[in-house]
Amino acid sequence: MAFSSLSLTFLFFSFFFPVLISSSRPLQLHQDPESVVHEVHRSINESTTRRNLGYFSCGTGNPIDDCWRCDPNWEKNRQRLADCAIGFGKNAVGGRDGKIYVVTDSGDYDAVNPKPGTLRHAVIQDEPLWIIFARDMTIKLKEELIMNSFKTIDGRGASVHIAGGPCITIQFVTNIIIHGLNIHDCKQGGNAMVRDSPNHFGWRTISDGDAVSIFGGTHIWVDHNSLSNCQDGLVDAIHGSTYITISNNFMTHHDKVMLLGHSDSYTQDKNMQVTIAFNHFGEGLVQRMPRCRHGYFHVVNNDYTHWEMYAIGGSANPTINSQGNRFVAPDARFSKEVTKHEDAPESEWKGWNWRSEGDLMVNGAFFTPSGAGASSSYSRASSLGAKPSSLVGSITGAAGALSCRKGARC
Repeated sequence: MAFSSLSLTFLFFSFFFPVLISSSRPLQLHQDPESVVHEVHRSINESTTRRNLGYFSCGTGNPIDDCWRCDPNWEKNRQRLADCAIGFGKNAVGGRDGKIYVVTDSGDYDAVNPKPGTLRHAVIQDEPLWIIFARDMTIKLKEELIMNSFKTIDGRGASVHIAGGPCITIQFVTNIIIHGLNIHDCKQGGNAMVRDSPNHFGWRTISDGDAVSIFGGTHIWVDHNSLSNCQDGLVDAIHGSTYITISNNFMTHHDKVMLLGHSDSYTQDKNMQVTIAFNHFGEGLVQRMPRCRHGYFHVVNNDYTHWEMYAIGGSANPTINSQGNRFVAPDARFSKEVTKHEDAPESEWKGWNWRSEGDLMVNGAFFTPSGAGASSSYSRASSLGAKPSSLVGSITGAAGALSCRKGARC
């Protein structure tokens, strides 16, 4: 039986690119609410299945992934990842221009004199390093892991868990990439001596228990990590931190997810610029996705499928630019609002510049905008072009730590 060239082309794309065909279908907003919710949850389940199976087709519309994940030789070109960043943290080169350091030992024996081959020994070095892992491992840190500048922690090719102890601290350093890790069950640390460079160590007070704590850090990219169940935040950025991108992460089972800005009185955070893009905010989350103060925040093409209190909140007059996200409200009657204007009367917060543009609101979700929409303010809170919210399922379908194996597409 003969096939036309058009038929053969269709069969080729149907076989090799099923995700693009099935996931590009927009939600039918004229359906009744129950049908819409059913359709959304079907899409969420498909995205979760793809994540669990490691399924991937090139051309998802996710500009980070489409930059490097189609390359079957990614393992030989690891440092190319640094050129794929987007948003306010796009200039974070990490250890791109340095040597590759292989972590061979999962132990954390001495926070002052770390053993060569351990993760702690790698991150304190002065020179740029691209840090990878020799095998699957779980690392339980004795004290918080104090990063030095120009480092990439790259978990691709192994299942790497940092869990059960203090976790990662990025303090007064620059150019850091954290990629491909499972970070969970983080605890407080401190009241101990910890080394932060080959030539310096000092006394650390009690840490918060964040998965990733950014304190006075600049040019930071936190990408494709699975984060959950820590003592304080999952990713917190405070004390003058800026030029940050938080992307492609899968966050679950946590209360106060993300704090951006130290306090209402800490005005040095007025220059903070953070991009939150392509993340999946999933099961068991309560609030702060993110909670913002003072600065400029671009929240773009994220999938919000769970919250108990609210999704996006803030105080102290931050500018929040929400574009192309999907917000699926919980069933609880009084938890439908996406936003929470905190610590201020309406007479004050109604002047804060918060907008929702192209967001998809499902199951009664609603966003309370505010401000006069000053173009100069939103310009400082814009870092990339948003995709249509109907594509969020495919864009975020592989959020979290990836199952990458050598010699195959990641």
